Amino acid sequence: MRKLFFICGIFFFISACNSVKRNQKLLSNGNYEQAIELAIKKLKKNQSSKKRDGHIAIIEQAFQKAVAKATRRISFLEKQANTSGAKEIYYTYQNLVYIQDKIRPLLPLRNSTQGKNAVFEFKDYSSKIIAAKKAYVAYLYDEADLYMQYQTLKDYRTAYYIYCELENVEPNYKDVRVKKENARFYGTDFILLDLKNDTNQIIPASLEQELLAINSYGIDEFWTQFHTKQDRAIDYYFGITLSFINIGISPERLNEVQQRRSKRIKDGWEYQYDQNGNVAKDSLGNDIKKDVYRTVSAAVIVTKQIKSVTIDANVIYTNLQTNSVSDRFPMASLFVFENIFARYTGDKRALTKQDKRLLQNSFINFPSNEQMVYDTGEDLKLKLKDIIKNNPL
Repeated sequence: MRKLFFICGIFFFISACNSVKRNQKLLSNGNYEQAIELAIKKLKKNQSSKKRDGHIAIIEQAFQKAVAKATRRISFLEKQANTSGAKEIYYTYQNLVYIQDKIRPLLPLRNSTQGKNAVFEFKDYSSKIIAAKKAYVAYLYDEADLYMQYQTLKDYRTAYYIYCELENVEPNYKDVRVKKENARFYGTDFILLDLKNDTNQIIPASLEQELLAINSYGIDEFWTQFHTKQDRAIDYYFGITLSFINIGISPERLNEVQQRRSKRIKDGWEYQYDQNGNVAKDSLGNDIKKDVYRTVSAAVIVTKQIKSVTIDANVIYTNLQTNSVSDRFPMASLFVFENIFARYTGDKRALTKQDKRLLQNSFINFPSNEQMVYDTGEDLKLKLKDIIKNNPL
């Protein structure tokens, strides 16, 4: 038992030494914040650690070096007098406060080896942070406005994200909310979707409505919106046209096939007779009976109703600024109406299970040409959606 305790003690001591060494390496490499985080973690994990003093010393050194490094960087940025440095100054001050707040709950930190408490010179950076934040927000506001002046999709989008950053730092600042929405509007690709019928067939109005129900496609994205009605207030750069070039509808067809069925079935019973013409008896004296089998037959007439429609179309991408076709994708859809039913003559017992299922069906009036075309709608929508999603403008 003592040996086990001794081994565990050695393992704990080695582990503690290793953690201090890792921290010292972070410190020597200039990773001051990481060194502080790791040392604090170790202190919280084991208050009686044999290397507690080592962790405390690292926190003290790393804090002093982190403050000195941050102070030098802020001084350099302030001397540059460049407004673009406002962001770094603001977050550097924020980080100094964060480090102080991580250490503060642990105080006092008594270093037993040195016989004194670790020294931390905490400062109130609130006024510095307020001034840095003010400069940072003003910089973001001016920067976003500058991008808005370039009046390109890319720059409007950049301005939008800068306004978002500004709102995260300072909500409700001036007219940022309105400007952000303007940047979103001008940075959006508005695409006009329409239908064109170059066939001799009439496209049902209900099908047009379904195909133009763009909200059901799920293809709108943050910077891309599809419209099916032109808004005069919007400058459309691109259009997508679903152009029907052929609608082929087959004639209504009835195909009949007659098939013979036969089956050997059990059809009652009869007495079994012995060679003397008497009813045969079993060992218990009972009359012996035997099953009677016979073959039955029937004729099955299977009728198949069939009618189909094929639609060929092109999905045409057009640059509306130059009125030129930028791309073209073929699209085809097939819809088949099919109904199968049966009738029979003869003995129903000869029929198969499938025959009996078909007997339950009956003739159905063929759908109209308009209905057939309409029934292709779901397939057309799926294919149009795939083309648009896989071939963005």
